[in-house]
Amino acid sequence: MDRARILALVLLAIGPAVLPAQAPTPFAADRLARIDRLMQQYIDSGKVAGAVGLVLHNGKVVYQHAAGWSDLATHRAMTPTTLFRIASQTKALTSVVILSLMEEGKLSVSDPVSRYIPEFAHTTVVTSQGTKPASRQITIRDLLTHTAGISYGTDSLVAPLYSAQGLGPAAGWGWYTADKDEPICTTIERLATLPFVAQPGERWVYGYNTDILGCVAERASGMPLDELIRTRITGPLKMNDTFFFVPAAAAGRLATVYASDSTNHVYRAPDGPRGQGNYVTGPRKSFAGGAGLVSTAPDYARFLQMLLNRGELAGVRILAPHTVDLMTHNQSGMLFDTTGANGFGFGFGIVQRYGANGMASVGTFSWGGAYGSQYAVDPVEHLVIVFMINQLPNRADLGGKFPTLVYQALMH
Repeated sequence: MDRARILALVLLAIGPAVLPAQAPTPFAADRLARIDRLMQQYIDSGKVAGAVGLVLHNGKVVYQHAAGWSDLATHRAMTPTTLFRIASQTKALTSVVILSLMEEGKLSVSDPVSRYIPEFAHTTVVTSQGTKPASRQITIRDLLTHTAGISYGTDSLVAPLYSAQGLGPAAGWGWYTADKDEPICTTIERLATLPFVAQPGERWVYGYNTDILGCVAERASGMPLDELIRTRITGPLKMNDTFFFVPAAAAGRLATVYASDSTNHVYRAPDGPRGQGNYVTGPRKSFAGGAGLVSTAPDYARFLQMLLNRGELAGVRILAPHTVDLMTHNQSGMLFDTTGANGFGFGFGIVQRYGANGMASVGTFSWGGAYGSQYAVDPVEHLVIVFMINQLPNRADLGGKFPTLVYQALMH
């Protein structure tokens, strides 16, 4: 009998006791329990209807808690698979689509946007002295970094012009397009005719940039954005609960939107763009790359874990490691933060100095959504942090406290 066979028989006889013990989690259970208590306090006080928190460490779930109600009136409980409108958390997926197209040579980040949307060949900028031509063409890089000078049209100098075109304040919250009975590129072509609020590369301005990228992605690929995201991200990653519009069979899992009143207590937001939105019933035509998706905490955590793994999850590669590095390093100089404490990459805010964003390590990338959801990825601590809520306007500060309570439970 050969040595390998003898060794196998010995190990079989000894049994599993000789196998190395699973590494203990670095999180203190009693300290993680503080998160449960805090979430319940906010719910009991009427400041929040319900929320879901999820934390991964080294790709494993170390904390998951669904608290309160996804609908107060019917006492429908919040669960880990509750669907949330994630608004600007959509931006990260659209940015990944753009960079996947870059990897295939279908576009370059230095390309002028007008190569894909001709209406952007001659844009204008409004100032207190009037409207003038843009100093140069807007590039895909400008859009990825929000340095194109494009706002959501809520600025006083442009708001009436945007409203007249069904954008800005006329679109509910400025960024909202789910009620539009037209493809996103039609909306973006109309946006190109309106003045922007800063010259390209002049300053960091948050606005329709990633919605424009959604149209660029459609034009560069020849596919609608929902199909691009499904075939390039959510399908391969088995994110089966992430979509632009909720399927009828899943409508009962969509969280009700609540709002904070003047006393910081919740009430049900009204129907329509300024409340529940058109994610279940509506035209289902506008695939807004900047703010359109619905998802769950576990789905979004899978997407973030792929990025933490530098582009791969469970044997499926979405992006090359160097592409993820490009996304998650500061690409905006000092335009995002003149102190240099934080930067902005291709779709994410980046911690540049420890203490600039709570206890997040240098290199942590994060963002959030208008309905109050937030996420962070800490490459140093191998952490994925997801907090889901649907509350707009949201005066409760539970989402801001959630990452702090995660870090205070980390014991190394």
